Amino acid sequence: MTAAGMARMPARVMMALAGSPDDGYTAAELAERLGVSAAAVSGAVRYLQSIRLIDRISRPGHRRDRYELAADAWHGVVSGNAPTYIRLADLMEAIADQNADAEASARRARDTASFLRFLADRLPQLADEWREYRLPSRGD
Repeated sequence: MTAAGMARMPARVMMALAGSPDDGYTAAELAERLGVSAAAVSGAVRYLQSIRLIDRISRPGHRRDRYELAADAWHGVVSGNAPTYIRLADLMEAIADQNADAEASARRARDTASFLRFLADRLPQLADEWREYRLPSRGD
């Protein structure tokens, strides 16, 4: 995950949760399992929740929340990034417009904008295709 750009601690927490028991882990259990401080786990959990990769699970009668990988997490992450790609594409188009007299710069910016718009269009479709592809193999 770090090779794909995720910070080290969120990557470690995510991978620990991938191998967690059915009821997930508490923050204290994650800290112990990873040999890190509670503060490190807290920051990682907050980040992973913000990008919708993990869920916090409250259980009646228990004081501590548990964490687990979100159901169908990758679909949500991939689909949810489309607005970000569109915004970045808009910014790249603005850069191209501002640098119209610098032909190579404007061309690079427009090419980047085009690629980002392609991602915004295709990634949600690919995520939906994945859902359809995997359903027969799960028996759902």
